[in-house]
Amino acid sequence: MHLRHAIPRPDLLPAGIPEGYAVYQLTREEIPSSHVYMEAQIFTPDSKRFILHRSAHPHGSDKDDPEHRYLLCDLEAGGELIPITDEVGANAPSVSPDGEYLYYFVNETELGGGRLTLKRVRMDGTERETLVVLDAPIPGTPYRPSRMYPLSTISSDGRRLATSCWLGDGQREEIVNGMIVFDLQSGEVWAPLVGPTWGNLHAQYCRSQDPAAVHDVLVQEDHDRIYAKDGQQIEQRQDLGIEIHVVRDDGTNLRNTPWGRDGREFCQGHQCWVGRSSERVITSTTVRPEGIHEIVEGNVVPHAGHIGIQSPGGRRNVLSREVPEPQLFHFATDIAGDRFIVDSSPAARDGEGIYVAHLPQDGSPLQDLTLVARPGATWQSITHIHPFLSPDGKTGFFNSDESGVLQAYMVCGW
Repeated sequence: MHLRHAIPRPDLLPAGIPEGYAVYQLTREEIPSSHVYMEAQIFTPDSKRFILHRSAHPHGSDKDDPEHRYLLCDLEAGGELIPITDEVGANAPSVSPDGEYLYYFVNETELGGGRLTLKRVRMDGTERETLVVLDAPIPGTPYRPSRMYPLSTISSDGRRLATSCWLGDGQREEIVNGMIVFDLQSGEVWAPLVGPTWGNLHAQYCRSQDPAAVHDVLVQEDHDRIYAKDGQQIEQRQDLGIEIHVVRDDGTNLRNTPWGRDGREFCQGHQCWVGRSSERVITSTTVRPEGIHEIVEGNVVPHAGHIGIQSPGGRRNVLSREVPEPQLFHFATDIAGDRFIVDSSPAARDGEGIYVAHLPQDGSPLQDLTLVARPGATWQSITHIHPFLSPDGKTGFFNSDESGVLQAYMVCGW
């Protein structure tokens, strides 16, 4: 693949890599640019176009920043970057499963008030329209959204969009984070998850086409984050840990995954479905006191309390078990659930890097783990690498501030 609008960066390839591999720098402005968080549904299904953003960082953007824009990167057109939003407060993008539309919010919320607008636009920038304006409490609740999460997720049938937010008003003592869901046909809005532990949700709709599974959402429950009544996080209790659940988008049928909550294994807060599976999920973990960071596959099991790894029926496959002293953090799969990409930190035995591998189907560890890039990032929170794959698994994407300014990159050639 040759990208005439991008900068070739062979200096970011590892020594000794076979001919045919390539790294491209996709952005080059003097202000930071970044890929959207690696779990976001920002690609067209043909793997030819995707969304990234300027004046941004790996965990989002400032809602009041007039320089922030979402950009369409057209790989078929040589990596050309085309602005697709111009509103201040554009947030939480999702591309429809058919690749026709970009859905996003315009965040003008404030504590206990303001306005949240859901819009969509065709991927060629035409037919922009407003779908929902939420400037009153969510129906059936006293809650108004603010402190919007930078991510959304769209159901595989293209009918519902979910995001998360703070739901308190700064006056009530109630600590309320939550998930909100938008029906993209009727405009109905509801809040299926409300409570103190839903403040870093990472909601991800299952991508299965099964009629039941299209309502399932992978969610993160943070027992360790303590909030004030205005939604500010005031403490993080590392001993309490994180749980990963699956729930229907109406708030019913909460389920467990077999990770963490045993005082030794702690979910890092990065997880995803394996391709279109409705049962297989993957997370990254920190194991104490050893200080290793592993990649573990698990299955979805009935809710049996907040017991994580001890959940009855749980099946686990430590995918990284053949990696010496693993220091693995952020990862993603392709839509087929075959290809895998992951980063390792500078603390790893072989140093910082991005690796691709094949995901096993039989309980084996990662297969053909191959180092494909040396990003050279500083590994601050605002410069996280966050690698992910195109749907077809043929190209990988990552962030780095190796130039002194955060930029977005692509790697290919396998």
